[in-house]
Amino acid sequence: MRILIVDDEPPMHDSYRRSFAGPRSRTGSALDAMAVELFGEDGVDATDDAPAFVLTYCDQGLDAVAAIERAVVDDEPFAVAFIDVRMPPGIDGRETAKRIRALDPDINIVIVTGYSDFSPIEISKVAGPADKIFYIAKPFEVAEILQTATALAQRWRNDRDLATARDLLAAQVVQLEEQGAELAANESRALHMATHDSLTDAPNRLAFLRALAARTRDEGLFATVMIDLDRFKLVNDTLGHLAGDALIREICAILNQAAPEGAIVARLGGDEFGILFETPGEAAAVMACELIVSACSVSLQVFGNSVQGGASAGLVVTAGGQGGDPVDVIRRSDLALNDAKRGGRGIVRLFDESMDEGIRFRRRVESGLGQAIERGELSLVYQPIVSRDAIEVVGFEALVRWSTQEYGLMSPAIFIPIAEESNLIHELGDWVLGEALDVLKQWPGQYVSVNFSPRQFRRHNFVGHIMKSVQRAGIAPARLQIEITETAIFDDAERAAETLYKLRQMGFRIALDDFGTGYSSLYNIRKFALDCLKIDKSFIDGMGRERESAAIVHSIIHLGRALGLGVIAEGVETEAQVQALRLAGASHMQGYFFSRPVTADRALEMALTGTVDGSDDVSNDDHKIRQTFGIRG
Repeated sequence: MRILIVDDEPPMHDSYRRSFAGPRSRTGSALDAMAVELFGEDGVDATDDAPAFVLTYCDQGLDAVAAIERAVVDDEPFAVAFIDVRMPPGIDGRETAKRIRALDPDINIVIVTGYSDFSPIEISKVAGPADKIFYIAKPFEVAEILQTATALAQRWRNDRDLATARDLLAAQVVQLEEQGAELAANESRALHMATHDSLTDAPNRLAFLRALAARTRDEGLFATVMIDLDRFKLVNDTLGHLAGDALIREICAILNQAAPEGAIVARLGGDEFGILFETPGEAAAVMACELIVSACSVSLQVFGNSVQGGASAGLVVTAGGQGGDPVDVIRRSDLALNDAKRGGRGIVRLFDESMDEGIRFRRRVESGLGQAIERGELSLVYQPIVSRDAIEVVGFEALVRWSTQEYGLMSPAIFIPIAEESNLIHELGDWVLGEALDVLKQWPGQYVSVNFSPRQFRRHNFVGHIMKSVQRAGIAPARLQIEITETAIFDDAERAAETLYKLRQMGFRIALDDFGTGYSSLYNIRKFALDCLKIDKSFIDGMGRERESAAIVHSIIHLGRALGLGVIAEGVETEAQVQALRLAGASHMQGYFFSRPVTADRALEMALTGTVDGSDDVSNDDHKIRQTFGIRG
């Protein structure tokens, strides 16, 4: 560590490591004599108690300032400067200290004072700050100088180390902030791409459904409009798809201009648009739609060709605050749109129940579903879930079937939503759970996966009800997998998180069904206690046709693996899908490629053998599966 001694009477020792100019006195000063006694001719080496010192002597203030300047430029700064306050000729100690401080704000300055024209306060004003300027009065003890030099040098080194650490930390903070900003920007871009149409940059179907779902929870009337372009196919066929795309962009701009203030205009796909806006009543909504349709009936120039625009609209006015089904709202406005097209196009139709035979059908289904259990019309089938690296059956998903007297076998996609709306879902769900647990008792070790609807999940004391059911059946909680969708947990995330945590604590398995189709986000996965994600069948279907679907599947699998979650691919139907999913790293699969849903007896056979074959004889289909997985035998 470097020490600077500034004195006008340096001793004559040529071997000293010093730098000074001009004539030299042969007498030597008290300060220089002290330095020789303390540090020797070449300075002091490091010891356990003190740092190593390298001394530089200057007999004039100007030389000292020049030495400091060189040291700063060479990045070899001095730790301490001892300055005799009275230093004729040239500049005095006060001016020397002032100039040194201006060059090096971090150096510790020690003023060696005897008789002076300057008070310490005056020197501190020009050579401060106060914590970096010190005073030693003549005469002084050798030990006092050594202690001062050692302490100040060590503090100087500590300050430099601390400053370096602070600079490094600041740089790391800046880097983290930049990375955070970049991640936020990427997430924002990804979210925008996921919720907006690439051709028009308008909100897409997903964004429209979310906005509609949110609006159904708010009070007040709102209008949902489905718009279809008239004779759009003719433009595509005669002028080409690029012309069709240009027309879509033109119409989208017209819709945004003509829609009521605050309306959401979305492109739902092809030449279909959706519009959502507040309305005081049906008459006002019809008038707004007629203005929109009229605005579309204009002649447009597309690639140098004159194209006559036109549109038809179907409208439904709904009262919010009841949390209605957004899909059903769109279905009703679609029915009105179909009626408008049948009515001659270029017109607006307001939905009424006479358009919807489906409403009467739903009422009949609701009535029949209430008696289905008593009549013995309900049954369960089981679809095996197989492991990735083998065809071992690890579990079964229980699926309900209803064979009606009036309509025959009815799809669950039809009667489950009706049960959900009519509150029959609790009775139906209890029957499914009890039946599945009874069958599970016969299996050697597999689990059963049971779907629970949003209304079931929000049931009072849901956790206690499930626990009581497995205890009554004598089943370990770990053998029951509870499947829920994001819709079930999104409305009340805090309560859902608490419910899932309790279920996991009791040993139940939790699967997030249809992942990727709802409010999927990293926040949801981290917030809720989950065991696995189930990739929706629609993404599996699109893997071979759409790069977007394949990218989504790969992203979900990698995300699940990174978070330690299992990933089950649903709807696997082809060997190509199996191979792609295995390469991507899906932990489990289910679908027609392995087995259609089977009866309880057939499921028991599969459970006992642990294979989808269900017997010791390998069928052709099972042989193909084994070949796909590279399994011999």
